[in-house]
Amino acid sequence: MKRLIVFIITTGLTFNVSAQFKSDSIAYQQQRKKINAMLAERTKKFGLYDESLSKHTGIFGFQTKKDIRRSNDILMDIVKTDNNIYKELKILLEFRTFQQKQVQTKSKEAESSNLGYMTTINTLRAQMDALRRRADKEEMEHEKTRNTLMLVIIGICVVIIGWMLFRPRKRLTATGKKGTTASRRRK
Repeated sequence: MKRLIVFIITTGLTFNVSAQFKSDSIAYQQQRKKINAMLAERTKKFGLYDESLSKHTGIFGFQTKKDIRRSNDILMDIVKTDNNIYKELKILLEFRTFQQKQVQTKSKEAESSNLGYMTTINTLRAQMDALRRRADKEEMEHEKTRNTLMLVIIGICVVIIGWMLFRPRKRLTATGKKGTTASRRRK
């Protein structure tokens, strides 16, 4: 039951992290698209600025104040666009930094959990070796006890068999009394 709960929690966290990474990745992609659109807009404005510089509506082909002001307005708009691009690039770089920190954090977490697993495995191996040694020792003691018991039983059997074979036999005499073979010989 505990394994099932741990599995469910681990799976949920994995999906949560995966969803967060995907949302961060989507935000990063959207930010890139936004910056690319702003760069395309800047390129158009720079084209307009280049055109405005080549326009000479004044007498003898010179630029008028109006032409210069129009060029300056376009140039100021380009500067504002550049400032916005820098702001968006900063946000993009913050996303990138955040993702790198996230990867480093995950790497450290994975490394620490791997070290924890290795430590646990080594501890369990040591415990298993100790248990095996203990089991071997107990098995040897059990075998010694069994062998000793077998020798005692065999010894008892030998004593009983010897006693039964070599004991003085009592037989009934003609009078109905028990007597020994030695007493019968005397009579």
